[in-house]
Amino acid sequence: MKQPRIGIIGIGQSAFKARRDDASYPDLVREAVNLALADAALDLDDIEAVVYSLSPDAMVGIGNAERLGVDAVGARSKRFLRINTGGATGISSIAAAYYHIAAGACDVVLTAGADKVGECGDSQTVLNKIWDPVYERSLPLGTITMLAMSGIRYQHQYGMTEEDMAAVVVKNRMHASKNANAHLRKITTIDEVLASRCISWPIKLFDCCPQSSGGGAMVLASEKYIRDRKLDAVWITGVGHCSETYYLGDRMGRGQTADHADAHALRQSFERAYRMAGISEPQKQVDVAELYSPFSNTEFHAIEAAGLAELGASPKQVREGRFTLGGEIPVNPSGGTLCTNAIAVTAMIRVAEAALQVRGTAGDHQVKGAKIAIASGNGGDHQFFGTMVVEA
Repeated sequence: MKQPRIGIIGIGQSAFKARRDDASYPDLVREAVNLALADAALDLDDIEAVVYSLSPDAMVGIGNAERLGVDAVGARSKRFLRINTGGATGISSIAAAYYHIAAGACDVVLTAGADKVGECGDSQTVLNKIWDPVYERSLPLGTITMLAMSGIRYQHQYGMTEEDMAAVVVKNRMHASKNANAHLRKITTIDEVLASRCISWPIKLFDCCPQSSGGGAMVLASEKYIRDRKLDAVWITGVGHCSETYYLGDRMGRGQTADHADAHALRQSFERAYRMAGISEPQKQVDVAELYSPFSNTEFHAIEAAGLAELGASPKQVREGRFTLGGEIPVNPSGGTLCTNAIAVTAMIRVAEAALQVRGTAGDHQVKGAKIAIASGNGGDHQFFGTMVVEA
């Protein structure tokens, strides 16, 4: 069956920072919405439905916090859907907007959200509540310790070193220095990364994403809407999702079907998106990747799950510059999640940055000649995965 063609016609993102004391939570959402609408040359009256991208209520401090956003996104008397899949929320929200159009329910849909992660108190205390209170939370498991264990397993499987992890940080910080919207834009060195304090071995402070405040928004439209109005667009040609089991222990010790060193569910998600987009050789066909990697070690298995390197091969290729701007397949030229993480929209920004790349408007971090880009989002306890292919 022929897939419907759905395009991205508007992109908006604020400048992400540690704090935005000048803007309330709805202000941040509206800031991104205004930018996306201006980019699409539309106004709120043109929007038929809104998909609201919102992380756990506890991050905002208000129950059913989507209520705060209705007016900020102009959703009165319109279709309105709130999405929350943890760190994958942003890409899940774009997918929901996509499905609204693919189903024929709407021609033009807005998806938007914001977060003030650094202003919500202790976000890790909030996130640690995702674990089963009897079997897992008392270990204690958290979003950092979970992925530190993944890093240790990856070390055991493939010989990754702390220097390899530091090389990812150096690469992404250099990329972020070219991105005016990134949160962490200061260039660093391997020695500085290694000297930063240990958080959960082998993860050190510089190996961790920041707690960012900011907003993001995108406008999607049907091909007919775009053609009739002669609008500029880039096209979402592949959409994939895959979930993992709830219990972390179920992902350990099962070889090539569920090894915590790798991201097999993410790989399946990419395979689905590639199949839909007609991509059979990602290493040859993909020009640029925006992969959700909140800690330096997770970029390795994200690269491999995307089919851009074989299992265990990405650390060497990072060191060799294959995934750096100017290299064969730049990964996270925006700086990625490692340099900016406003949880509710982080995965949305991955798609937005992919779209900017194939549109040729990414500015100083533009990948020359990019025509096919991929993006991903991870949520829950490394449990929910979303992937997209975006083409010029």
